Amino acid sequence: MSTVSAGFRLVRAGWVLVREGVVAALPGEELSGLPKFGWRLARLFTRRRALTYERSDRLAKAVVRLGPSYVKLGQFLATRPDVVGNDMALDLAMLQDKMHTFPRAEAIMAIEASLGRKVGDLYAQFGDPVAAASIAQVHAAETIHDGAATKVAVKVIRPGVRRRFFQDLESYFLAAHLQEKYIPSSRRLRPVEVTQTLAQTTKIEMDLRLEAAALSELGENTKDDPGFRVPSVDWERTGRDVLTMEWVDGVKMNDIAGLAAAGHDLKTISANLIQSFLRHTLRDGFFHADMHPGNLFVEANGTIVAVDLGIAGRLGKKERRFLAEILYGFITRDYLRVAEVHFEAGYVPRQHNVAAFAQAIRAIGEPIHGQPAETISMAKLLTLLFEVTELFDMATRPELILLQKTMVVVEGVARTLDPAFNMWKTAEPVVSGWIAGNLGPRGMMVDARDGAKALLTLARQAPELAARTDRLSREIDLMAEHGLRFDETTARAIGKAEARYSRSGRLALWVIALTLVYIAWKII
Repeated sequence: MSTVSAGFRLVRAGWVLVREGVVAALPGEELSGLPKFGWRLARLFTRRRALTYERSDRLAKAVVRLGPSYVKLGQFLATRPDVVGNDMALDLAMLQDKMHTFPRAEAIMAIEASLGRKVGDLYAQFGDPVAAASIAQVHAAETIHDGAATKVAVKVIRPGVRRRFFQDLESYFLAAHLQEKYIPSSRRLRPVEVTQTLAQTTKIEMDLRLEAAALSELGENTKDDPGFRVPSVDWERTGRDVLTMEWVDGVKMNDIAGLAAAGHDLKTISANLIQSFLRHTLRDGFFHADMHPGNLFVEANGTIVAVDLGIAGRLGKKERRFLAEILYGFITRDYLRVAEVHFEAGYVPRQHNVAAFAQAIRAIGEPIHGQPAETISMAKLLTLLFEVTELFDMATRPELILLQKTMVVVEGVARTLDPAFNMWKTAEPVVSGWIAGNLGPRGMMVDARDGAKALLTLARQAPELAARTDRLSREIDLMAEHGLRFDETTARAIGKAEARYSRSGRLALWVIALTLVYIAWKII
């Protein structure tokens, strides 16, 4: 029955997308056969008013009708232009995570259930909501410390959002399985794997203890950084469904007039924003991955404060070196080195030619060097780079795509503050400083130290590895002699799973088909 209900929810979502004109806004003229017929049918059923809106506005209206879980789906797919295409990813990135507030009484119930204490014991004052998003909303409150009142922000999970999300998640998985089964060309995009990633990231985002931990980690990393910080966490008043943190007094970065009126130097703020982001990415390998201007405040002294750390990105040492050497290689026009880094990192398969790949890199870099520095977009450079690497069979790497998406947003904010913003001049001190410290003599010493630790760990595990190798050798000998065999229980389970999958797929298709026929009959 869960498959049937998932099918109905999937049909409803499709119907909303049709009625709001999202499907009609797709480039259907390029289609042929049945897909083109479906696109024309969708245009027929689109609301007349929706046809007057831009595609991004149609998408926003459809997502609001579908509910919070579709907002998160849209924001997630905005980080996957390899799946939805660059144009659609840009439209999805514009989705505003703003929802209606829920009653204060329900927030109080959620806090008390999560922390096991009365709100009156936790807060001296607990006010009405001041902002609401798809997963949670924020309340202004006060706590008492050493006899003095301290203003805090309290983030509370939206009631029922987990149940609603997991219900819709069944529909997402059904759509992904059907896509993989009936559209072979889409299998390279791994829709089921993409859906699993969405499920995992949203589970993390819906546990506010993990967001608190991310704020704490980023706070420790940036405690000595000039001009950037994150709010401190009140761990006593934080649980799975509630996060209490320092209240931030400042001007939102999307209020350009307010920043100017407060006397802030917009050029200094834009440079500080980019350098802070690159510092977190290269130095720490941990960055705020949702740095849109609504999540950034500027305090009276010019310090940038980043809030809402539900989405964070991580880069390993190899990925950080990859990013730094690529950016520095483009700055110095060393395209061969940029190509070599891709091969050394294992991103491009060895069967390809390094010189040919360097030629493709040059095709990106040379046009850029012919432009004024203030017009060169690092985000656009990374986008072009990933497009070229697809030609050389570079596999999709989610951590790099999340970095690319965040870079697009951060650079866009910087250029809003300073239209003549020089990305390369601003980034060069951070990038070259990281390269000098990590790829020079000091970096070699650190690598040698890490290598020695790895060898020591391997030496300690040598007896266990030898025993495993011996067992594996015996198993391979037995397999070669008798062949690979499943026990009866495993074979029976595989048969049942295959039969259940086939039945559920056929049933879902019948449900979708009958529902569409019913909708068409009601309209006609």
